[in-house]
Amino acid sequence: MVTLVPTADEAQGRRGVCDVGGRGYGRDVTTTTPAQPSGTAPGAGPADLTADEFAERLAPMRREILAHCYRMTGSVHDAEDMLQETYLRAWRAMRGFENRSSLRTWVFRIATNTCLTHLEGRRRRPLPTGIGAPAADPRDQPREDLGTPWLEPLPDALVWAQPAPDPAETTVHRDSVRLAFVAALQHLTAQQRAVLLLRDVLAWSAAEVADALALSVAAVNSTLQRARAHMANVQHLTPMEPTDPRHRALVERYVAAFEAYDVAAIVELLAADVVWEMPPFPGWYAGPQAVGELIGTWCPAQGPGDMRMVPTSANGLPAFALYMRNEEGRHEAFQVQQVTVTQDGVRHVTAWFGAELFARFGLPVHLA
Repeated sequence: MVTLVPTADEAQGRRGVCDVGGRGYGRDVTTTTPAQPSGTAPGAGPADLTADEFAERLAPMRREILAHCYRMTGSVHDAEDMLQETYLRAWRAMRGFENRSSLRTWVFRIATNTCLTHLEGRRRRPLPTGIGAPAADPRDQPREDLGTPWLEPLPDALVWAQPAPDPAETTVHRDSVRLAFVAALQHLTAQQRAVLLLRDVLAWSAAEVADALALSVAAVNSTLQRARAHMANVQHLTPMEPTDPRHRALVERYVAAFEAYDVAAIVELLAADVVWEMPPFPGWYAGPQAVGELIGTWCPAQGPGDMRMVPTSANGLPAFALYMRNEEGRHEAFQVQQVTVTQDGVRHVTAWFGAELFARFGLPVHLA
């Protein structure tokens, strides 16, 4: 039985450059051959490895495979399941590996087809802004929609070493898991998703993709053209880097305003075209005044100290775990906010509700 253990050390794998909408989602191609496990002949392939050695050989790819499965499914839970299934399928099929491609290409082929099988007959995972409805009226009480499988956040700790990744270990480019990019992928068919990711993120050739997906090269090229045309319509924000002093100052003021429950101060920090959305509530809100009215009307906080925010990160951007004081006076898990900051202020906030998210971020349900 293969033992799957997360590793902190990520070997650099082959990465591609995606030119969707004039924006890159990968990085320059670098190919590194995984080190041979001890006790294995220099020319040995997967068929010559023990189960533990096989797991060790795949370990450097683990974070990249997880990120790939997340892009395909839009769900961290599903991505983790697909990762385990990929390892299992690869282990069972390893004697059929004929070294006609790299081990990495072979494993990603298995991962992609595992995701395609999983996605058959399943609904896409949108964000509220992606369901086609106009902006909601903040005077109306938000109503949950628990029947929709919403797009989930990806905790940075799952794909990058913490607390600060070594550049040599950053095999998953942050732009490739940005929330807007992954949300746009969910509007593609599963096959379009797979072709776009293999061609433009992993930098596979059309022939490699055709072989992996049992398509003709012409079908791959036409599918890619349609996928790129859709992705070109995605609005690309240019977030400020968290290391920028202006970013740090604005975020500190944002957190202070929430913890003081100062709605006017929150509104002051929002960009004129800010968008606020909060799965599993299908409504989304546009503009500082609408967001301020939403928070001032429906937030259960009563005054300063009712909310506490703990910094974390998701999809390559700053995020905050918001804890709300309950009737017993304890701060309990309430929502996880991902905050996109631009030079104009806070431009986009996605706030996911659900205490189960906190465990994925390695955070407690209650604060001391």
